[in-house]
Amino acid sequence: MKPRNLSNLMTQMSVTAILAVGMLMVIVSGNIDLSVGSVLGFAGGIAAFSLTTLEYGVPVSILLAVAVGTAIGVFHGSLTAYLNIPAFIVTLGGLLAWRGAVKWLLGGTTIPISTDSFKMIGQGNLPLNYGWLLAAAAILFVLFMAYQSARAVKEYGLGEANYKGELIKSIIPVGGIVIFIWVMNSYQGVPIPVLILLAVALFGAFLMNSTTFGRYLYAIGGNADAARLSGINNKLNVLKVYALLGALTGIASLIFTARVGSASPDAGTLKELDAIAACVIGGASLVGGRGTIFGACLGALIMASLDNGMSLLNVKDYMQDIIKGSILVAAVGLDMMNRKQG
Repeated sequence: MKPRNLSNLMTQMSVTAILAVGMLMVIVSGNIDLSVGSVLGFAGGIAAFSLTTLEYGVPVSILLAVAVGTAIGVFHGSLTAYLNIPAFIVTLGGLLAWRGAVKWLLGGTTIPISTDSFKMIGQGNLPLNYGWLLAAAAILFVLFMAYQSARAVKEYGLGEANYKGELIKSIIPVGGIVIFIWVMNSYQGVPIPVLILLAVALFGAFLMNSTTFGRYLYAIGGNADAARLSGINNKLNVLKVYALLGALTGIASLIFTARVGSASPDAGTLKELDAIAACVIGGASLVGGRGTIFGACLGALIMASLDNGMSLLNVKDYMQDIIKGSILVAAVGLDMMNRKQG
């Protein structure tokens, strides 16, 4: 694959992957959100309306989109957690309501965006030198984590610190970082959407693997009653995870709107299904308690590659939908079979 094609593929997957990071957290907690596509369209419409009609400027418009997404997430989470309305019903209603809201906001028409600084969010690239600085920072982070891993073995009395072994394990990720930056710089540099995705994915991985909040989500999704009896505030954590998904949906809406250079009434349609499919293909269980951020991002890459490949092969739109739907059903079916065997 040529650097240009790979760069376009990574940019294309960034919106789905960011949604998948938030969706993964919700799914791990044993819930679902069918409204993210409509919320993406509405938050993007808010940003475009703020820029073009209200003329509030780029920073305020960005904050408004993220704030609106977060507020909607809090609303959905409150209905689910505190009123005990099933998440499926709450977010299915949200899918319809927020799609209607964006149609009302935009008056049923498309609003073009001419602000170059805003469009950079979805169309810009890092300067080549900054790409290598990013690579250096990422490599230092990998080496630091390897050092910490070796040190932890000694501190917890599990044996001697094997710094050499951890260093050898770091060769593959370090090599991957160098190759990735080299390929991106061979075209126009690291796309800004990909940079945002990397930041979101690292944040999500840290949250799920290294914080009590992440452990609580796995516990709630694994067995909500046991989690509650152990002292976990299930309702508050469900509210938090929906708020987080809302904020990430707001961020994704900025990339999507900036990339296409406009806000339209149908923006984000079916994006919720892409995000859910990415999570399931990446190994998440729809009944909760299992899934990883890396798996969700890998699933988003697979979905984007599938879309790209079918487009290059001129596969009809209806057949693309049939294929993606079949893959989603097959992935869920395999997960259920594995759970029964386990």
